[in-house]
Amino acid sequence: MNSATSLLVYGLAVAVALLFVFIYDRRRFSELDAIPALGPSGALSSWFGAVRFISDAPAMVQEGYQKYKGGMFRVPLIDRWVVVVTGPRLVEELRKVPDDELSFDHAMRDLLQVKYTFGTDAQEYPYHVHVTRIHLSRNLQVLFPNVYDEITNVFSAIVPPDQDGWTKVRLYPEIMKAMCRVSNRIFVGLPLCRLPEFEALQQQFALQVVLRATLVNFFPKFAHPIIGRLLTNTPSSIRRCMALLEPIVQERLRNREQPKDDRSDEPNDMISWLIEVSDKEHRNLQSICLRILVLNFAALHTSAQSFTHALFHLATYPQYSTPLREEVSAVINQEGWTKTAMTKLDKMDSFLKESQRLSSTTLFPIMRKAMRPFVFSDGTVIPSGTHVVAASLPMHLDDEHFESASEFRPFRFSQQREDEGEDPQNLLASTSPSYIPFGYGSRACPGRFFASSVMKAMMAYLVLNYDVTLEKEGERPPDEWFMMNCSPNRKAEVMFRRRRPT
Repeated sequence: MNSATSLLVYGLAVAVALLFVFIYDRRRFSELDAIPALGPSGALSSWFGAVRFISDAPAMVQEGYQKYKGGMFRVPLIDRWVVVVTGPRLVEELRKVPDDELSFDHAMRDLLQVKYTFGTDAQEYPYHVHVTRIHLSRNLQVLFPNVYDEITNVFSAIVPPDQDGWTKVRLYPEIMKAMCRVSNRIFVGLPLCRLPEFEALQQQFALQVVLRATLVNFFPKFAHPIIGRLLTNTPSSIRRCMALLEPIVQERLRNREQPKDDRSDEPNDMISWLIEVSDKEHRNLQSICLRILVLNFAALHTSAQSFTHALFHLATYPQYSTPLREEVSAVINQEGWTKTAMTKLDKMDSFLKESQRLSSTTLFPIMRKAMRPFVFSDGTVIPSGTHVVAASLPMHLDDEHFESASEFRPFRFSQQREDEGEDPQNLLASTSPSYIPFGYGSRACPGRFFASSVMKAMMAYLVLNYDVTLEKEGERPPDEWFMMNCSPNRKAEVMFRRRRPT
């Protein structure tokens, strides 16, 4: 047997062996057979559905929603079946299940392959979540002038103030830059938030987490340690972040070691808050840098995408700029550029909430993993290790929950507040069993209040200072779907024109 033939035989043998392993890996989900499946459900044939899900996930989930509305169905991914619950009743039931039965953390470990993207330390000791929920919200009022200053600075760079006429802007990369700068004005402060090397690191890390996690999840579970270690770049990202943050963090750590009376005043930013709440084991440069990377991932991956979606809606329907501009002008004249002013922008809040209703960043904003067998109230059994998700878009497009749900009605929620009173569920940062872009319940996004204030401030600044439209009027650039993830069009351009005082 010559070498070419031997190589072919060995290759076929490996392929057959891998095929059997894949089939065996799929058979472990046979306990889900009682839950209706979309497409073929065999150990091998379900891969055809998994391949379809890569490019056609919204249509598949919509099909399942229409067939099994109020119940459950399952969709195939490359490495597992996922059980999808539909409707507010089951979303509410899911909210009430404790984490030791249906776990958010363990679902995120699988989805983001935390072991190979962030490392498990950030999830096992999530003190940055406490800082986001408490310190960030509590300090935003006093820090809002910094937010506004950074917004004016970054958008002046994107569309220079001395430039007349219309300017084409490739929107998504520029909004990613703006969100990175504005968020890090609070996270790390000046001058680091404007340093190109720091900005590039945070953007690259946020993108690479999603790409690497997706690639690892394309392989069966037994291959994850090999593929994950080959793909991970977390150690190098942490080293780069440590090199940039070391002088700042070390100075503050030294300051903390001084007697209270001898300490100098520290900047009021995320670094100081992380140092304040961390225990002795995690009060060090590496731990702080890892949390800064994780927080940037959260801010850039969701907020930048959500705001880009909203700007595409504004550019598609430029007629709504006038009522938004009138509201912003009236509120700012009375309150100035303050966090309090942002709470009074009812139409702006509604515009952004409506944009998120139609253009979420994911089909499955609620995701849990069964830590042991779990039984829903209808008797459906969820085997241990199964992922359970709630589908957002089909519910958001359901006329039963939103009148004329397929239409973009930017003032839908502000009108409801006028008609029905000050229901907090009509606010951008609020969640409900039928509106779940931020998740729902105790595991809803802890940074949503900060993100909401920043998005309103950015949009308010833009409508006051720029006209915005599309080159092809009224043709919103199509969203880009990959599996359950939705990104605004990454190549589309929007036309900006600086408004002049009249």
